Amino acid sequence: MQPNHATQADTQADTQADAQADAQADAAFVAAWLTDATAVTVLTGAGISTESGIPDFRGPQGLWTRDPAAQRLSSLPDYVAEPQLRRRAWQSRRQHPAWSAEPNAGHQALVTLERSGRLRGLLTQNIDGLHQRAGSAPTTVIELHGTIWEVECLGCGDRQPMTTALARVDDGEDDPACLRCGGILKSATVSFGQPLDPDVIRAAERAARECDLFLAVGTSLTVFPAAALPRVAVGNGARLVIVNAEPTSYDGIANAVLREPIGGVLPRLVAGLR
Repeated sequence: MQPNHATQADTQADTQADAQADAQADAAFVAAWLTDATAVTVLTGAGISTESGIPDFRGPQGLWTRDPAAQRLSSLPDYVAEPQLRRRAWQSRRQHPAWSAEPNAGHQALVTLERSGRLRGLLTQNIDGLHQRAGSAPTTVIELHGTIWEVECLGCGDRQPMTTALARVDDGEDDPACLRCGGILKSATVSFGQPLDPDVIRAAERAARECDLFLAVGTSLTVFPAAALPRVAVGNGARLVIVNAEPTSYDGIANAVLREPIGGVLPRLVAGLR
């Protein structure tokens, strides 16, 4: 007997329709929770910026997935010890997609959330500055891993705009040194082996404690201490909502998990906010 392909196709279509209906229902619940919330804290990861053309690191097409050796560029001990690695890092910075990337609908949706008066804090693991370029207040954004838009000296701590350092690279300096003390310059981002700013972490933990809804967007929730923030929020009674394409270790304790594209679902979640 030949398989009934029409029946199989119908069953598959029904299954997809049911899944889509479930996703829409979950999104409707989350939209209602956001409407009722008085203090929302958001944590964003690389996933929100992929729709702006900035690849993530650990995803299926992530930078480190496709080129594991590139992870050494983010290792502070290697960066300090190897001039050749620093020269490669400067060339990588010149070509970074953040310089031409534009905020997407996901970033804009979080601006809408902020303007509704509900946003307690916008914590981001991203270094691209797209939240601020979208219109999020700099005082609301907490950059857990720093910013690529500045450079800092590992010796004296002086900070300068990244554009100034890249202009020196364009002029022929393949490893520009600090103009104040001659020390090693790097982007003002947190590398592996480099501690996070304790004031930044305290501010992020306070925002997680003081919210009634914690929204994790586009983050694998594997990099600590940022990955501990959802548990801080849940421990203090907040609802946890995860918007991410891949499963996370927090899915089991989340009140809702949305797998839809971020630029599509976030605008729907905030559409009814005033």
